[in-house]
Amino acid sequence: MSRIACLGMEALPFAVFVLLSLYTTDVRGDSLTVLQAPEFVSFQKGEWPISGEKIPDLVALTMGFSVQEDLSWPGLEAGPLFQRPRANVLVVVRGADDLDFRQSVASYPLENPVPFTLDSVAETVHSLFAEDTPVVLQLAPSEERLYMLGKANAVFEDLPVTLQQIRGRLFQDGSVLATLPLKFLSRNAEADLLFLSEIQVLYDITALLQRHRHLAKDHSPDVYSLELSGLEELSRVYGQDSPQHRDAVALLSSVLQKFGEDVYSLYGNSAVVEVVTVKNFEAPLTRKSRSILESKQISNPGSPYNLAYKYNFNYAVVFNIVLWLMIVLALAVIVVSYNLWNMDPGYDSIIYRMTNQKIRMD
Repeated sequence: MSRIACLGMEALPFAVFVLLSLYTTDVRGDSLTVLQAPEFVSFQKGEWPISGEKIPDLVALTMGFSVQEDLSWPGLEAGPLFQRPRANVLVVVRGADDLDFRQSVASYPLENPVPFTLDSVAETVHSLFAEDTPVVLQLAPSEERLYMLGKANAVFEDLPVTLQQIRGRLFQDGSVLATLPLKFLSRNAEADLLFLSEIQVLYDITALLQRHRHLAKDHSPDVYSLELSGLEELSRVYGQDSPQHRDAVALLSSVLQKFGEDVYSLYGNSAVVEVVTVKNFEAPLTRKSRSILESKQISNPGSPYNLAYKYNFNYAVVFNIVLWLMIVLALAVIVVSYNLWNMDPGYDSIIYRMTNQKIRMD
């Protein structure tokens, strides 16, 4: 009897672990997790890997846009033609080994984790809904990269971007330092402040959206792309198995869960929220940042490097239309000129025919 009791006590932690595994969604390694999605955007649960370079196409398809190449991936089914989400929020977490979300729509392994951006999606949104001025926000606090278009220029202009601005925001009233339970993270270490500053940016974005709720009620879709690398810096400084890193992982998981729920609710349950966890990219991410006060540039910004214009995939279509139209017009001119040259004025033209009859009568 005592052996059975001892066996039950030894099996108790394993049972608790199984229950926790059933309650939470464990995301390990490079992965794509869909935290929130409306009912008309159908994500299928399964272990279907997706390439990192295809994520911009996936975001475009979830928003109802067409892509250059068909995405042969069974994780996303075609939805209604006249329904599209009001916003898409993509959060890229660098240096994450595992994130525990208590609730998610689906999770997929990520293969070929190459750097990617949502520039193509942002340009599509801005070109199709230029009159409605949608919100386009792409932000990486650790690298101080910011790209905003549309109404984001007026709403998020006070959002802290540089590390100095974000650190100053951390020590103001209502910052995350006064509300988050910090166990092993320090308020004085540089790596810890970088991680906490990224969490502060998430809270500030949610606060600005709650203050400007009219952004979620217009007819133009919004695009948010956020890149967080605070975990990567903590892993480099303290190590992957350090208590600081484990504390940061648990904290970021809960913050992202709440962030996704808040954004999903603000957009009337019509927003897609994805989280991409990447331990490290296979190639360095290089991207040109733009100022919020910079005006829209033409396709060729006049670079001193004499770069060519950006290639447009409609070039072949326009070229064929112009080419064959010119050929048809040239043939028409040749045929008309030949007929005029070989025309008999007395028989083929009614003007000369009437003239000849009048002369004969006189």
